[in-house]
Amino acid sequence: MSSPVTPDSPSTPVLLVGVDFGLPHFDGELDELGLLAQTAGLAPVARLTCKRKAPDAALFVGSGKADEIKFLAEQHGALEVLFDQSLSPAQQRNLERHLGLPVNDRTLLILEIFAQRARSHEGKLQVELARLQYVSTRLVRRWSHLERQTGGAGVRGGPGEKQIELDRRMIGEAIKRTKERLVKVKRQRSTQRRQRERRDTFTISLVGYTNAGKSTLFNALVKARAYAADQLFATLDTTTRQLYLGNGQDGGRSVSLSDTVGFIRDLPHGLIDAFQATLQEAADADLLLHVVDGANPGHPEQMAEVQRVLAEIGAADIPQVLVFNKLDAIDAAQRPPSLIDQFEVDGVQAPRLFVSARSGEGLAALRQQLAQMAASAMPSMPLRHDTEFHEAAA
Repeated sequence: MSSPVTPDSPSTPVLLVGVDFGLPHFDGELDELGLLAQTAGLAPVARLTCKRKAPDAALFVGSGKADEIKFLAEQHGALEVLFDQSLSPAQQRNLERHLGLPVNDRTLLILEIFAQRARSHEGKLQVELARLQYVSTRLVRRWSHLERQTGGAGVRGGPGEKQIELDRRMIGEAIKRTKERLVKVKRQRSTQRRQRERRDTFTISLVGYTNAGKSTLFNALVKARAYAADQLFATLDTTTRQLYLGNGQDGGRSVSLSDTVGFIRDLPHGLIDAFQATLQEAADADLLLHVVDGANPGHPEQMAEVQRVLAEIGAADIPQVLVFNKLDAIDAAQRPPSLIDQFEVDGVQAPRLFVSARSGEGLAALRQQLAQMAASAMPSMPLRHDTEFHEAAA
């Protein structure tokens, strides 16, 4: 199945390919891959999906479908082919030879977006580590220069050492250096967290699927100017502000609120490992605000993916408040009868609130809910009226 796509802006034209292996989360329209491509500055010009029981060992899609991809790419002028699934190094190399075009997968696309968006020193280190780990698996004689021999007196690498082995060793050394630098950054973050713990600060982390509106909600709650946009992975670097929760009983409490990177289906494991320092903010929080795009019909699958990643980083048992965002984008006939109720998450009942971070509807109720939970969890927490603060790695 294929369909033309009109690109919104002139950029590299790409053909999107998805293979349905019978998994429940398959995106038949390749909508998410298209958004990822546009976020990375690419222009989808055509889409093709097919079904297979299992990946072809050599070409992932088989030779017949590979010929169809080549024809479709030529017909629409695509200069690159982008797969919605991860390709093995050998499959990627074989497809490029067969198609005569650059072939990339979802993993590299996400890495490219992260590289474009990282701003802090920590974020750049994390992206670099994930990129190096990805590249290290691609050294399978994909480039001709990797097939030559080097060696002899005065030549780096030693007699008879292949260029591929030299490249692998250099990448391994770069990975080691980057990990050491990340350890230092992680130690600095641990010091910052201990300082907050000594102040008995109640910490809340925003988590959720990418483009659920976390940064817009963060800005609305703390009146900050964190970057927010209707695109995937608008936020990569953790930002922390002080959130003032006013109420008429005690004059108000102040808690720490952090905005973290969004999750996504099939997030590369290398990125989960590389972003452990950033995601640690969520793992160490007292409360998670799980932000959901309530207007997206696929939100149950997105919620399940967020829960899977939370379990992977050790944050599955932290109490949650579900925030179904984008209430303003829901048709009037589909609006919930009550904006506050209970919702089951992995067998546990959690408060659920419907809000619109853009219009402000429901935010007062959310603040009240957070104030009650903070007071219940830390009844002796001192009242604070400090100014906003921002934490980011130097």
